[in-house]
Amino acid sequence: MTGRSRFLVTGGAGYVGSHVVAALRDVGHDVLVFDNLRTGHREAVPDGVTFVEGDLADRAMVDTILASGPWDGVLHFAALSLVGESMQHPLRYMEANAGLGFTLIDACIRHGVKRFVFSSTAALFGQTDDALITEATPIIPGSPYGESKHMVERALLWADRIHGLRSACLRYFNAAGADPDGRLGEDHRPETHLIPLVIDAALGRRAALHLFGDDYPTPDGTCIRDYIHVTDLAHAHLAALGAIHDRSVVYNVGTGRGHSNMEVIRSVERVSGRVVPWHLAPRRPGDPARLVAGAERLRQETGWTPRFVELDAIVETAYRWRLEHPHGYGSGDGGQ
Repeated sequence: MTGRSRFLVTGGAGYVGSHVVAALRDVGHDVLVFDNLRTGHREAVPDGVTFVEGDLADRAMVDTILASGPWDGVLHFAALSLVGESMQHPLRYMEANAGLGFTLIDACIRHGVKRFVFSSTAALFGQTDDALITEATPIIPGSPYGESKHMVERALLWADRIHGLRSACLRYFNAAGADPDGRLGEDHRPETHLIPLVIDAALGRRAALHLFGDDYPTPDGTCIRDYIHVTDLAHAHLAALGAIHDRSVVYNVGTGRGHSNMEVIRSVERVSGRVVPWHLAPRRPGDPARLVAGAERLRQETGWTPRFVELDAIVETAYRWRLEHPHGYGSGDGGQ
């Protein structure tokens, strides 16, 4: 993707969204971030980026922003994102993720937006065998969260067929790490992602880690996930934007390598030089045993390739950011 363009980013003050905003800004694009700051941080929006606080449920505000175009594309990150919470409040997730996703897609069509990049998820898949998950793997969401994301993917398919809105659905595996230059990091409140939880346990900032289940059909009995560095994930969004001028695409975004929960603990111990306290807890509903990406389509069609493929390298950036930011961004209620 070349030339200066203008993009609207919903949820751009959250964890993945802010890193994508920074990547867009780094290559010279103009960006407007639209975020309600319920889980995002104003401090995570880079300098030089326009920020508007608001909610997708405010249709008049969404229309006003899109009417201020033209826009070269919309990147949509705003969503509820906790699998466990979605098992307790399924309709809340359907309304917030699918319903407001439909609202945004409809507004984009009415205002002539031609490109749409959607933050989807590997939670679409329920696979537990040893095969890599490709874009052709059957979709069997194991949670209302995954289901809500799938509903938006289906809406985008029809928006393309009927209205010509080109889209890229990026199915993330486990976003991890922090900006290598230390500008941005991971700050959820409460924190739910494994790597920062393990780091905080190692640093004595939280009680012993809960390890959810050790009886999965994996070599050490703990869940296996594909950890994709958040900066590599951000660059995948730029690559996807370049791929959707005349067609829509669906891409898995991961490294193709799986690491178990226990391996994450050992990695944090190596990087930090500290012992991680942990104890066993029951399985969580909706957690598949193994989710590892087959991301060859993205590599072959766009030339994207991850820079951070070793788990210790990913953990090191997360550890360094948390050391330097013991209170995260220092304000707000959390980050996505």
